[in-house]
Amino acid sequence: MQSAEGALTKRIDPLLCDLELPLTATFYPAGFPLRIATNSPHVLQAAGESWEPFPRLFETPPLDFRVVVEPGGNVTAEPRVRKQAHLLHYVSDTRNFAAGDCLTLSATFYLSEASVADHVRLRWFYLEAMAYMLLTQRYVVSLHAGCVARNGEGILICGKSASGKSTLSFACARAGFTFLSDDCTWLPLDSEASEAIGKPHMARFRPDAVRHFPELAGHLASLRPNGKRSIEVPTSLFPGVHTASRCPIGSLIFLDRESEGRPRLDRMHPEEAIPLLLADLPSYGPEVNDAHEKAIHRLAALPAWRLRYRTLEDAIRLLSALR
Repeated sequence: MQSAEGALTKRIDPLLCDLELPLTATFYPAGFPLRIATNSPHVLQAAGESWEPFPRLFETPPLDFRVVVEPGGNVTAEPRVRKQAHLLHYVSDTRNFAAGDCLTLSATFYLSEASVADHVRLRWFYLEAMAYMLLTQRYVVSLHAGCVARNGEGILICGKSASGKSTLSFACARAGFTFLSDDCTWLPLDSEASEAIGKPHMARFRPDAVRHFPELAGHLASLRPNGKRSIEVPTSLFPGVHTASRCPIGSLIFLDRESEGRPRLDRMHPEEAIPLLLADLPSYGPEVNDAHEKAIHRLAALPAWRLRYRTLEDAIRLLSALR
């Protein structure tokens, strides 16, 4: 603003509108571009830990994150997440919160120095949570499922929490299948065919997985921000495991571990598969829900099987015989 004398008057900036965010980088969560601007190197380091291995798979306009880091404040607790219309809110406390816009696929974060120094919490509660939430509003539906591939066709491994998806996915990878994901798989919304996008760079196990995979013996379980203990290992440490970021899906498998009777695959009707696939999906509002349900109905038209088994050896033998 120019005064009567012609000198420039610097305005106060209580909203931090003029704060510079000089550090920038682009990453590709699930293969989609995401541009981040921030004033803290911790933010870019944490984002790299999450997404540096992901290649660009899609030519979409980038998501846009602005991450403002302020001195003081405590380490963030788990934020409350709410959505009304096209606006998202992640709120932990007055020093740690974020707002996202589902129309522009952008988000602004205000976080404490202590929060961004804790990369695990920063990634889990804010960076990854917001990125995947925004992608889910426009481009993908996120399924609580593992995925492996055989002869170029994906096998989606579905089941409730603790049903054995991660263990079976990695066991299949050790047996010669291609590994895409152990318990989160994305389906693009704009494809007439059902395609899997995976997270093949990291495998996560329950602490007792060492009894199945002795090579994990040297890796310690750590407490995740969700309160669960797990062993997290880069798949690059296992040279015999082949990975892929995406593939067409050929069949669906619903796990029934510790089932009575002989190990077997029982064919399922699409009307059985649809409610099981929808059961874990939250509501995002009518428009997004409708897009997700159309993708789920396309997926459920593929051959679906209930896998009844007790041992990993039985499960791998049956999946290897799928046609």
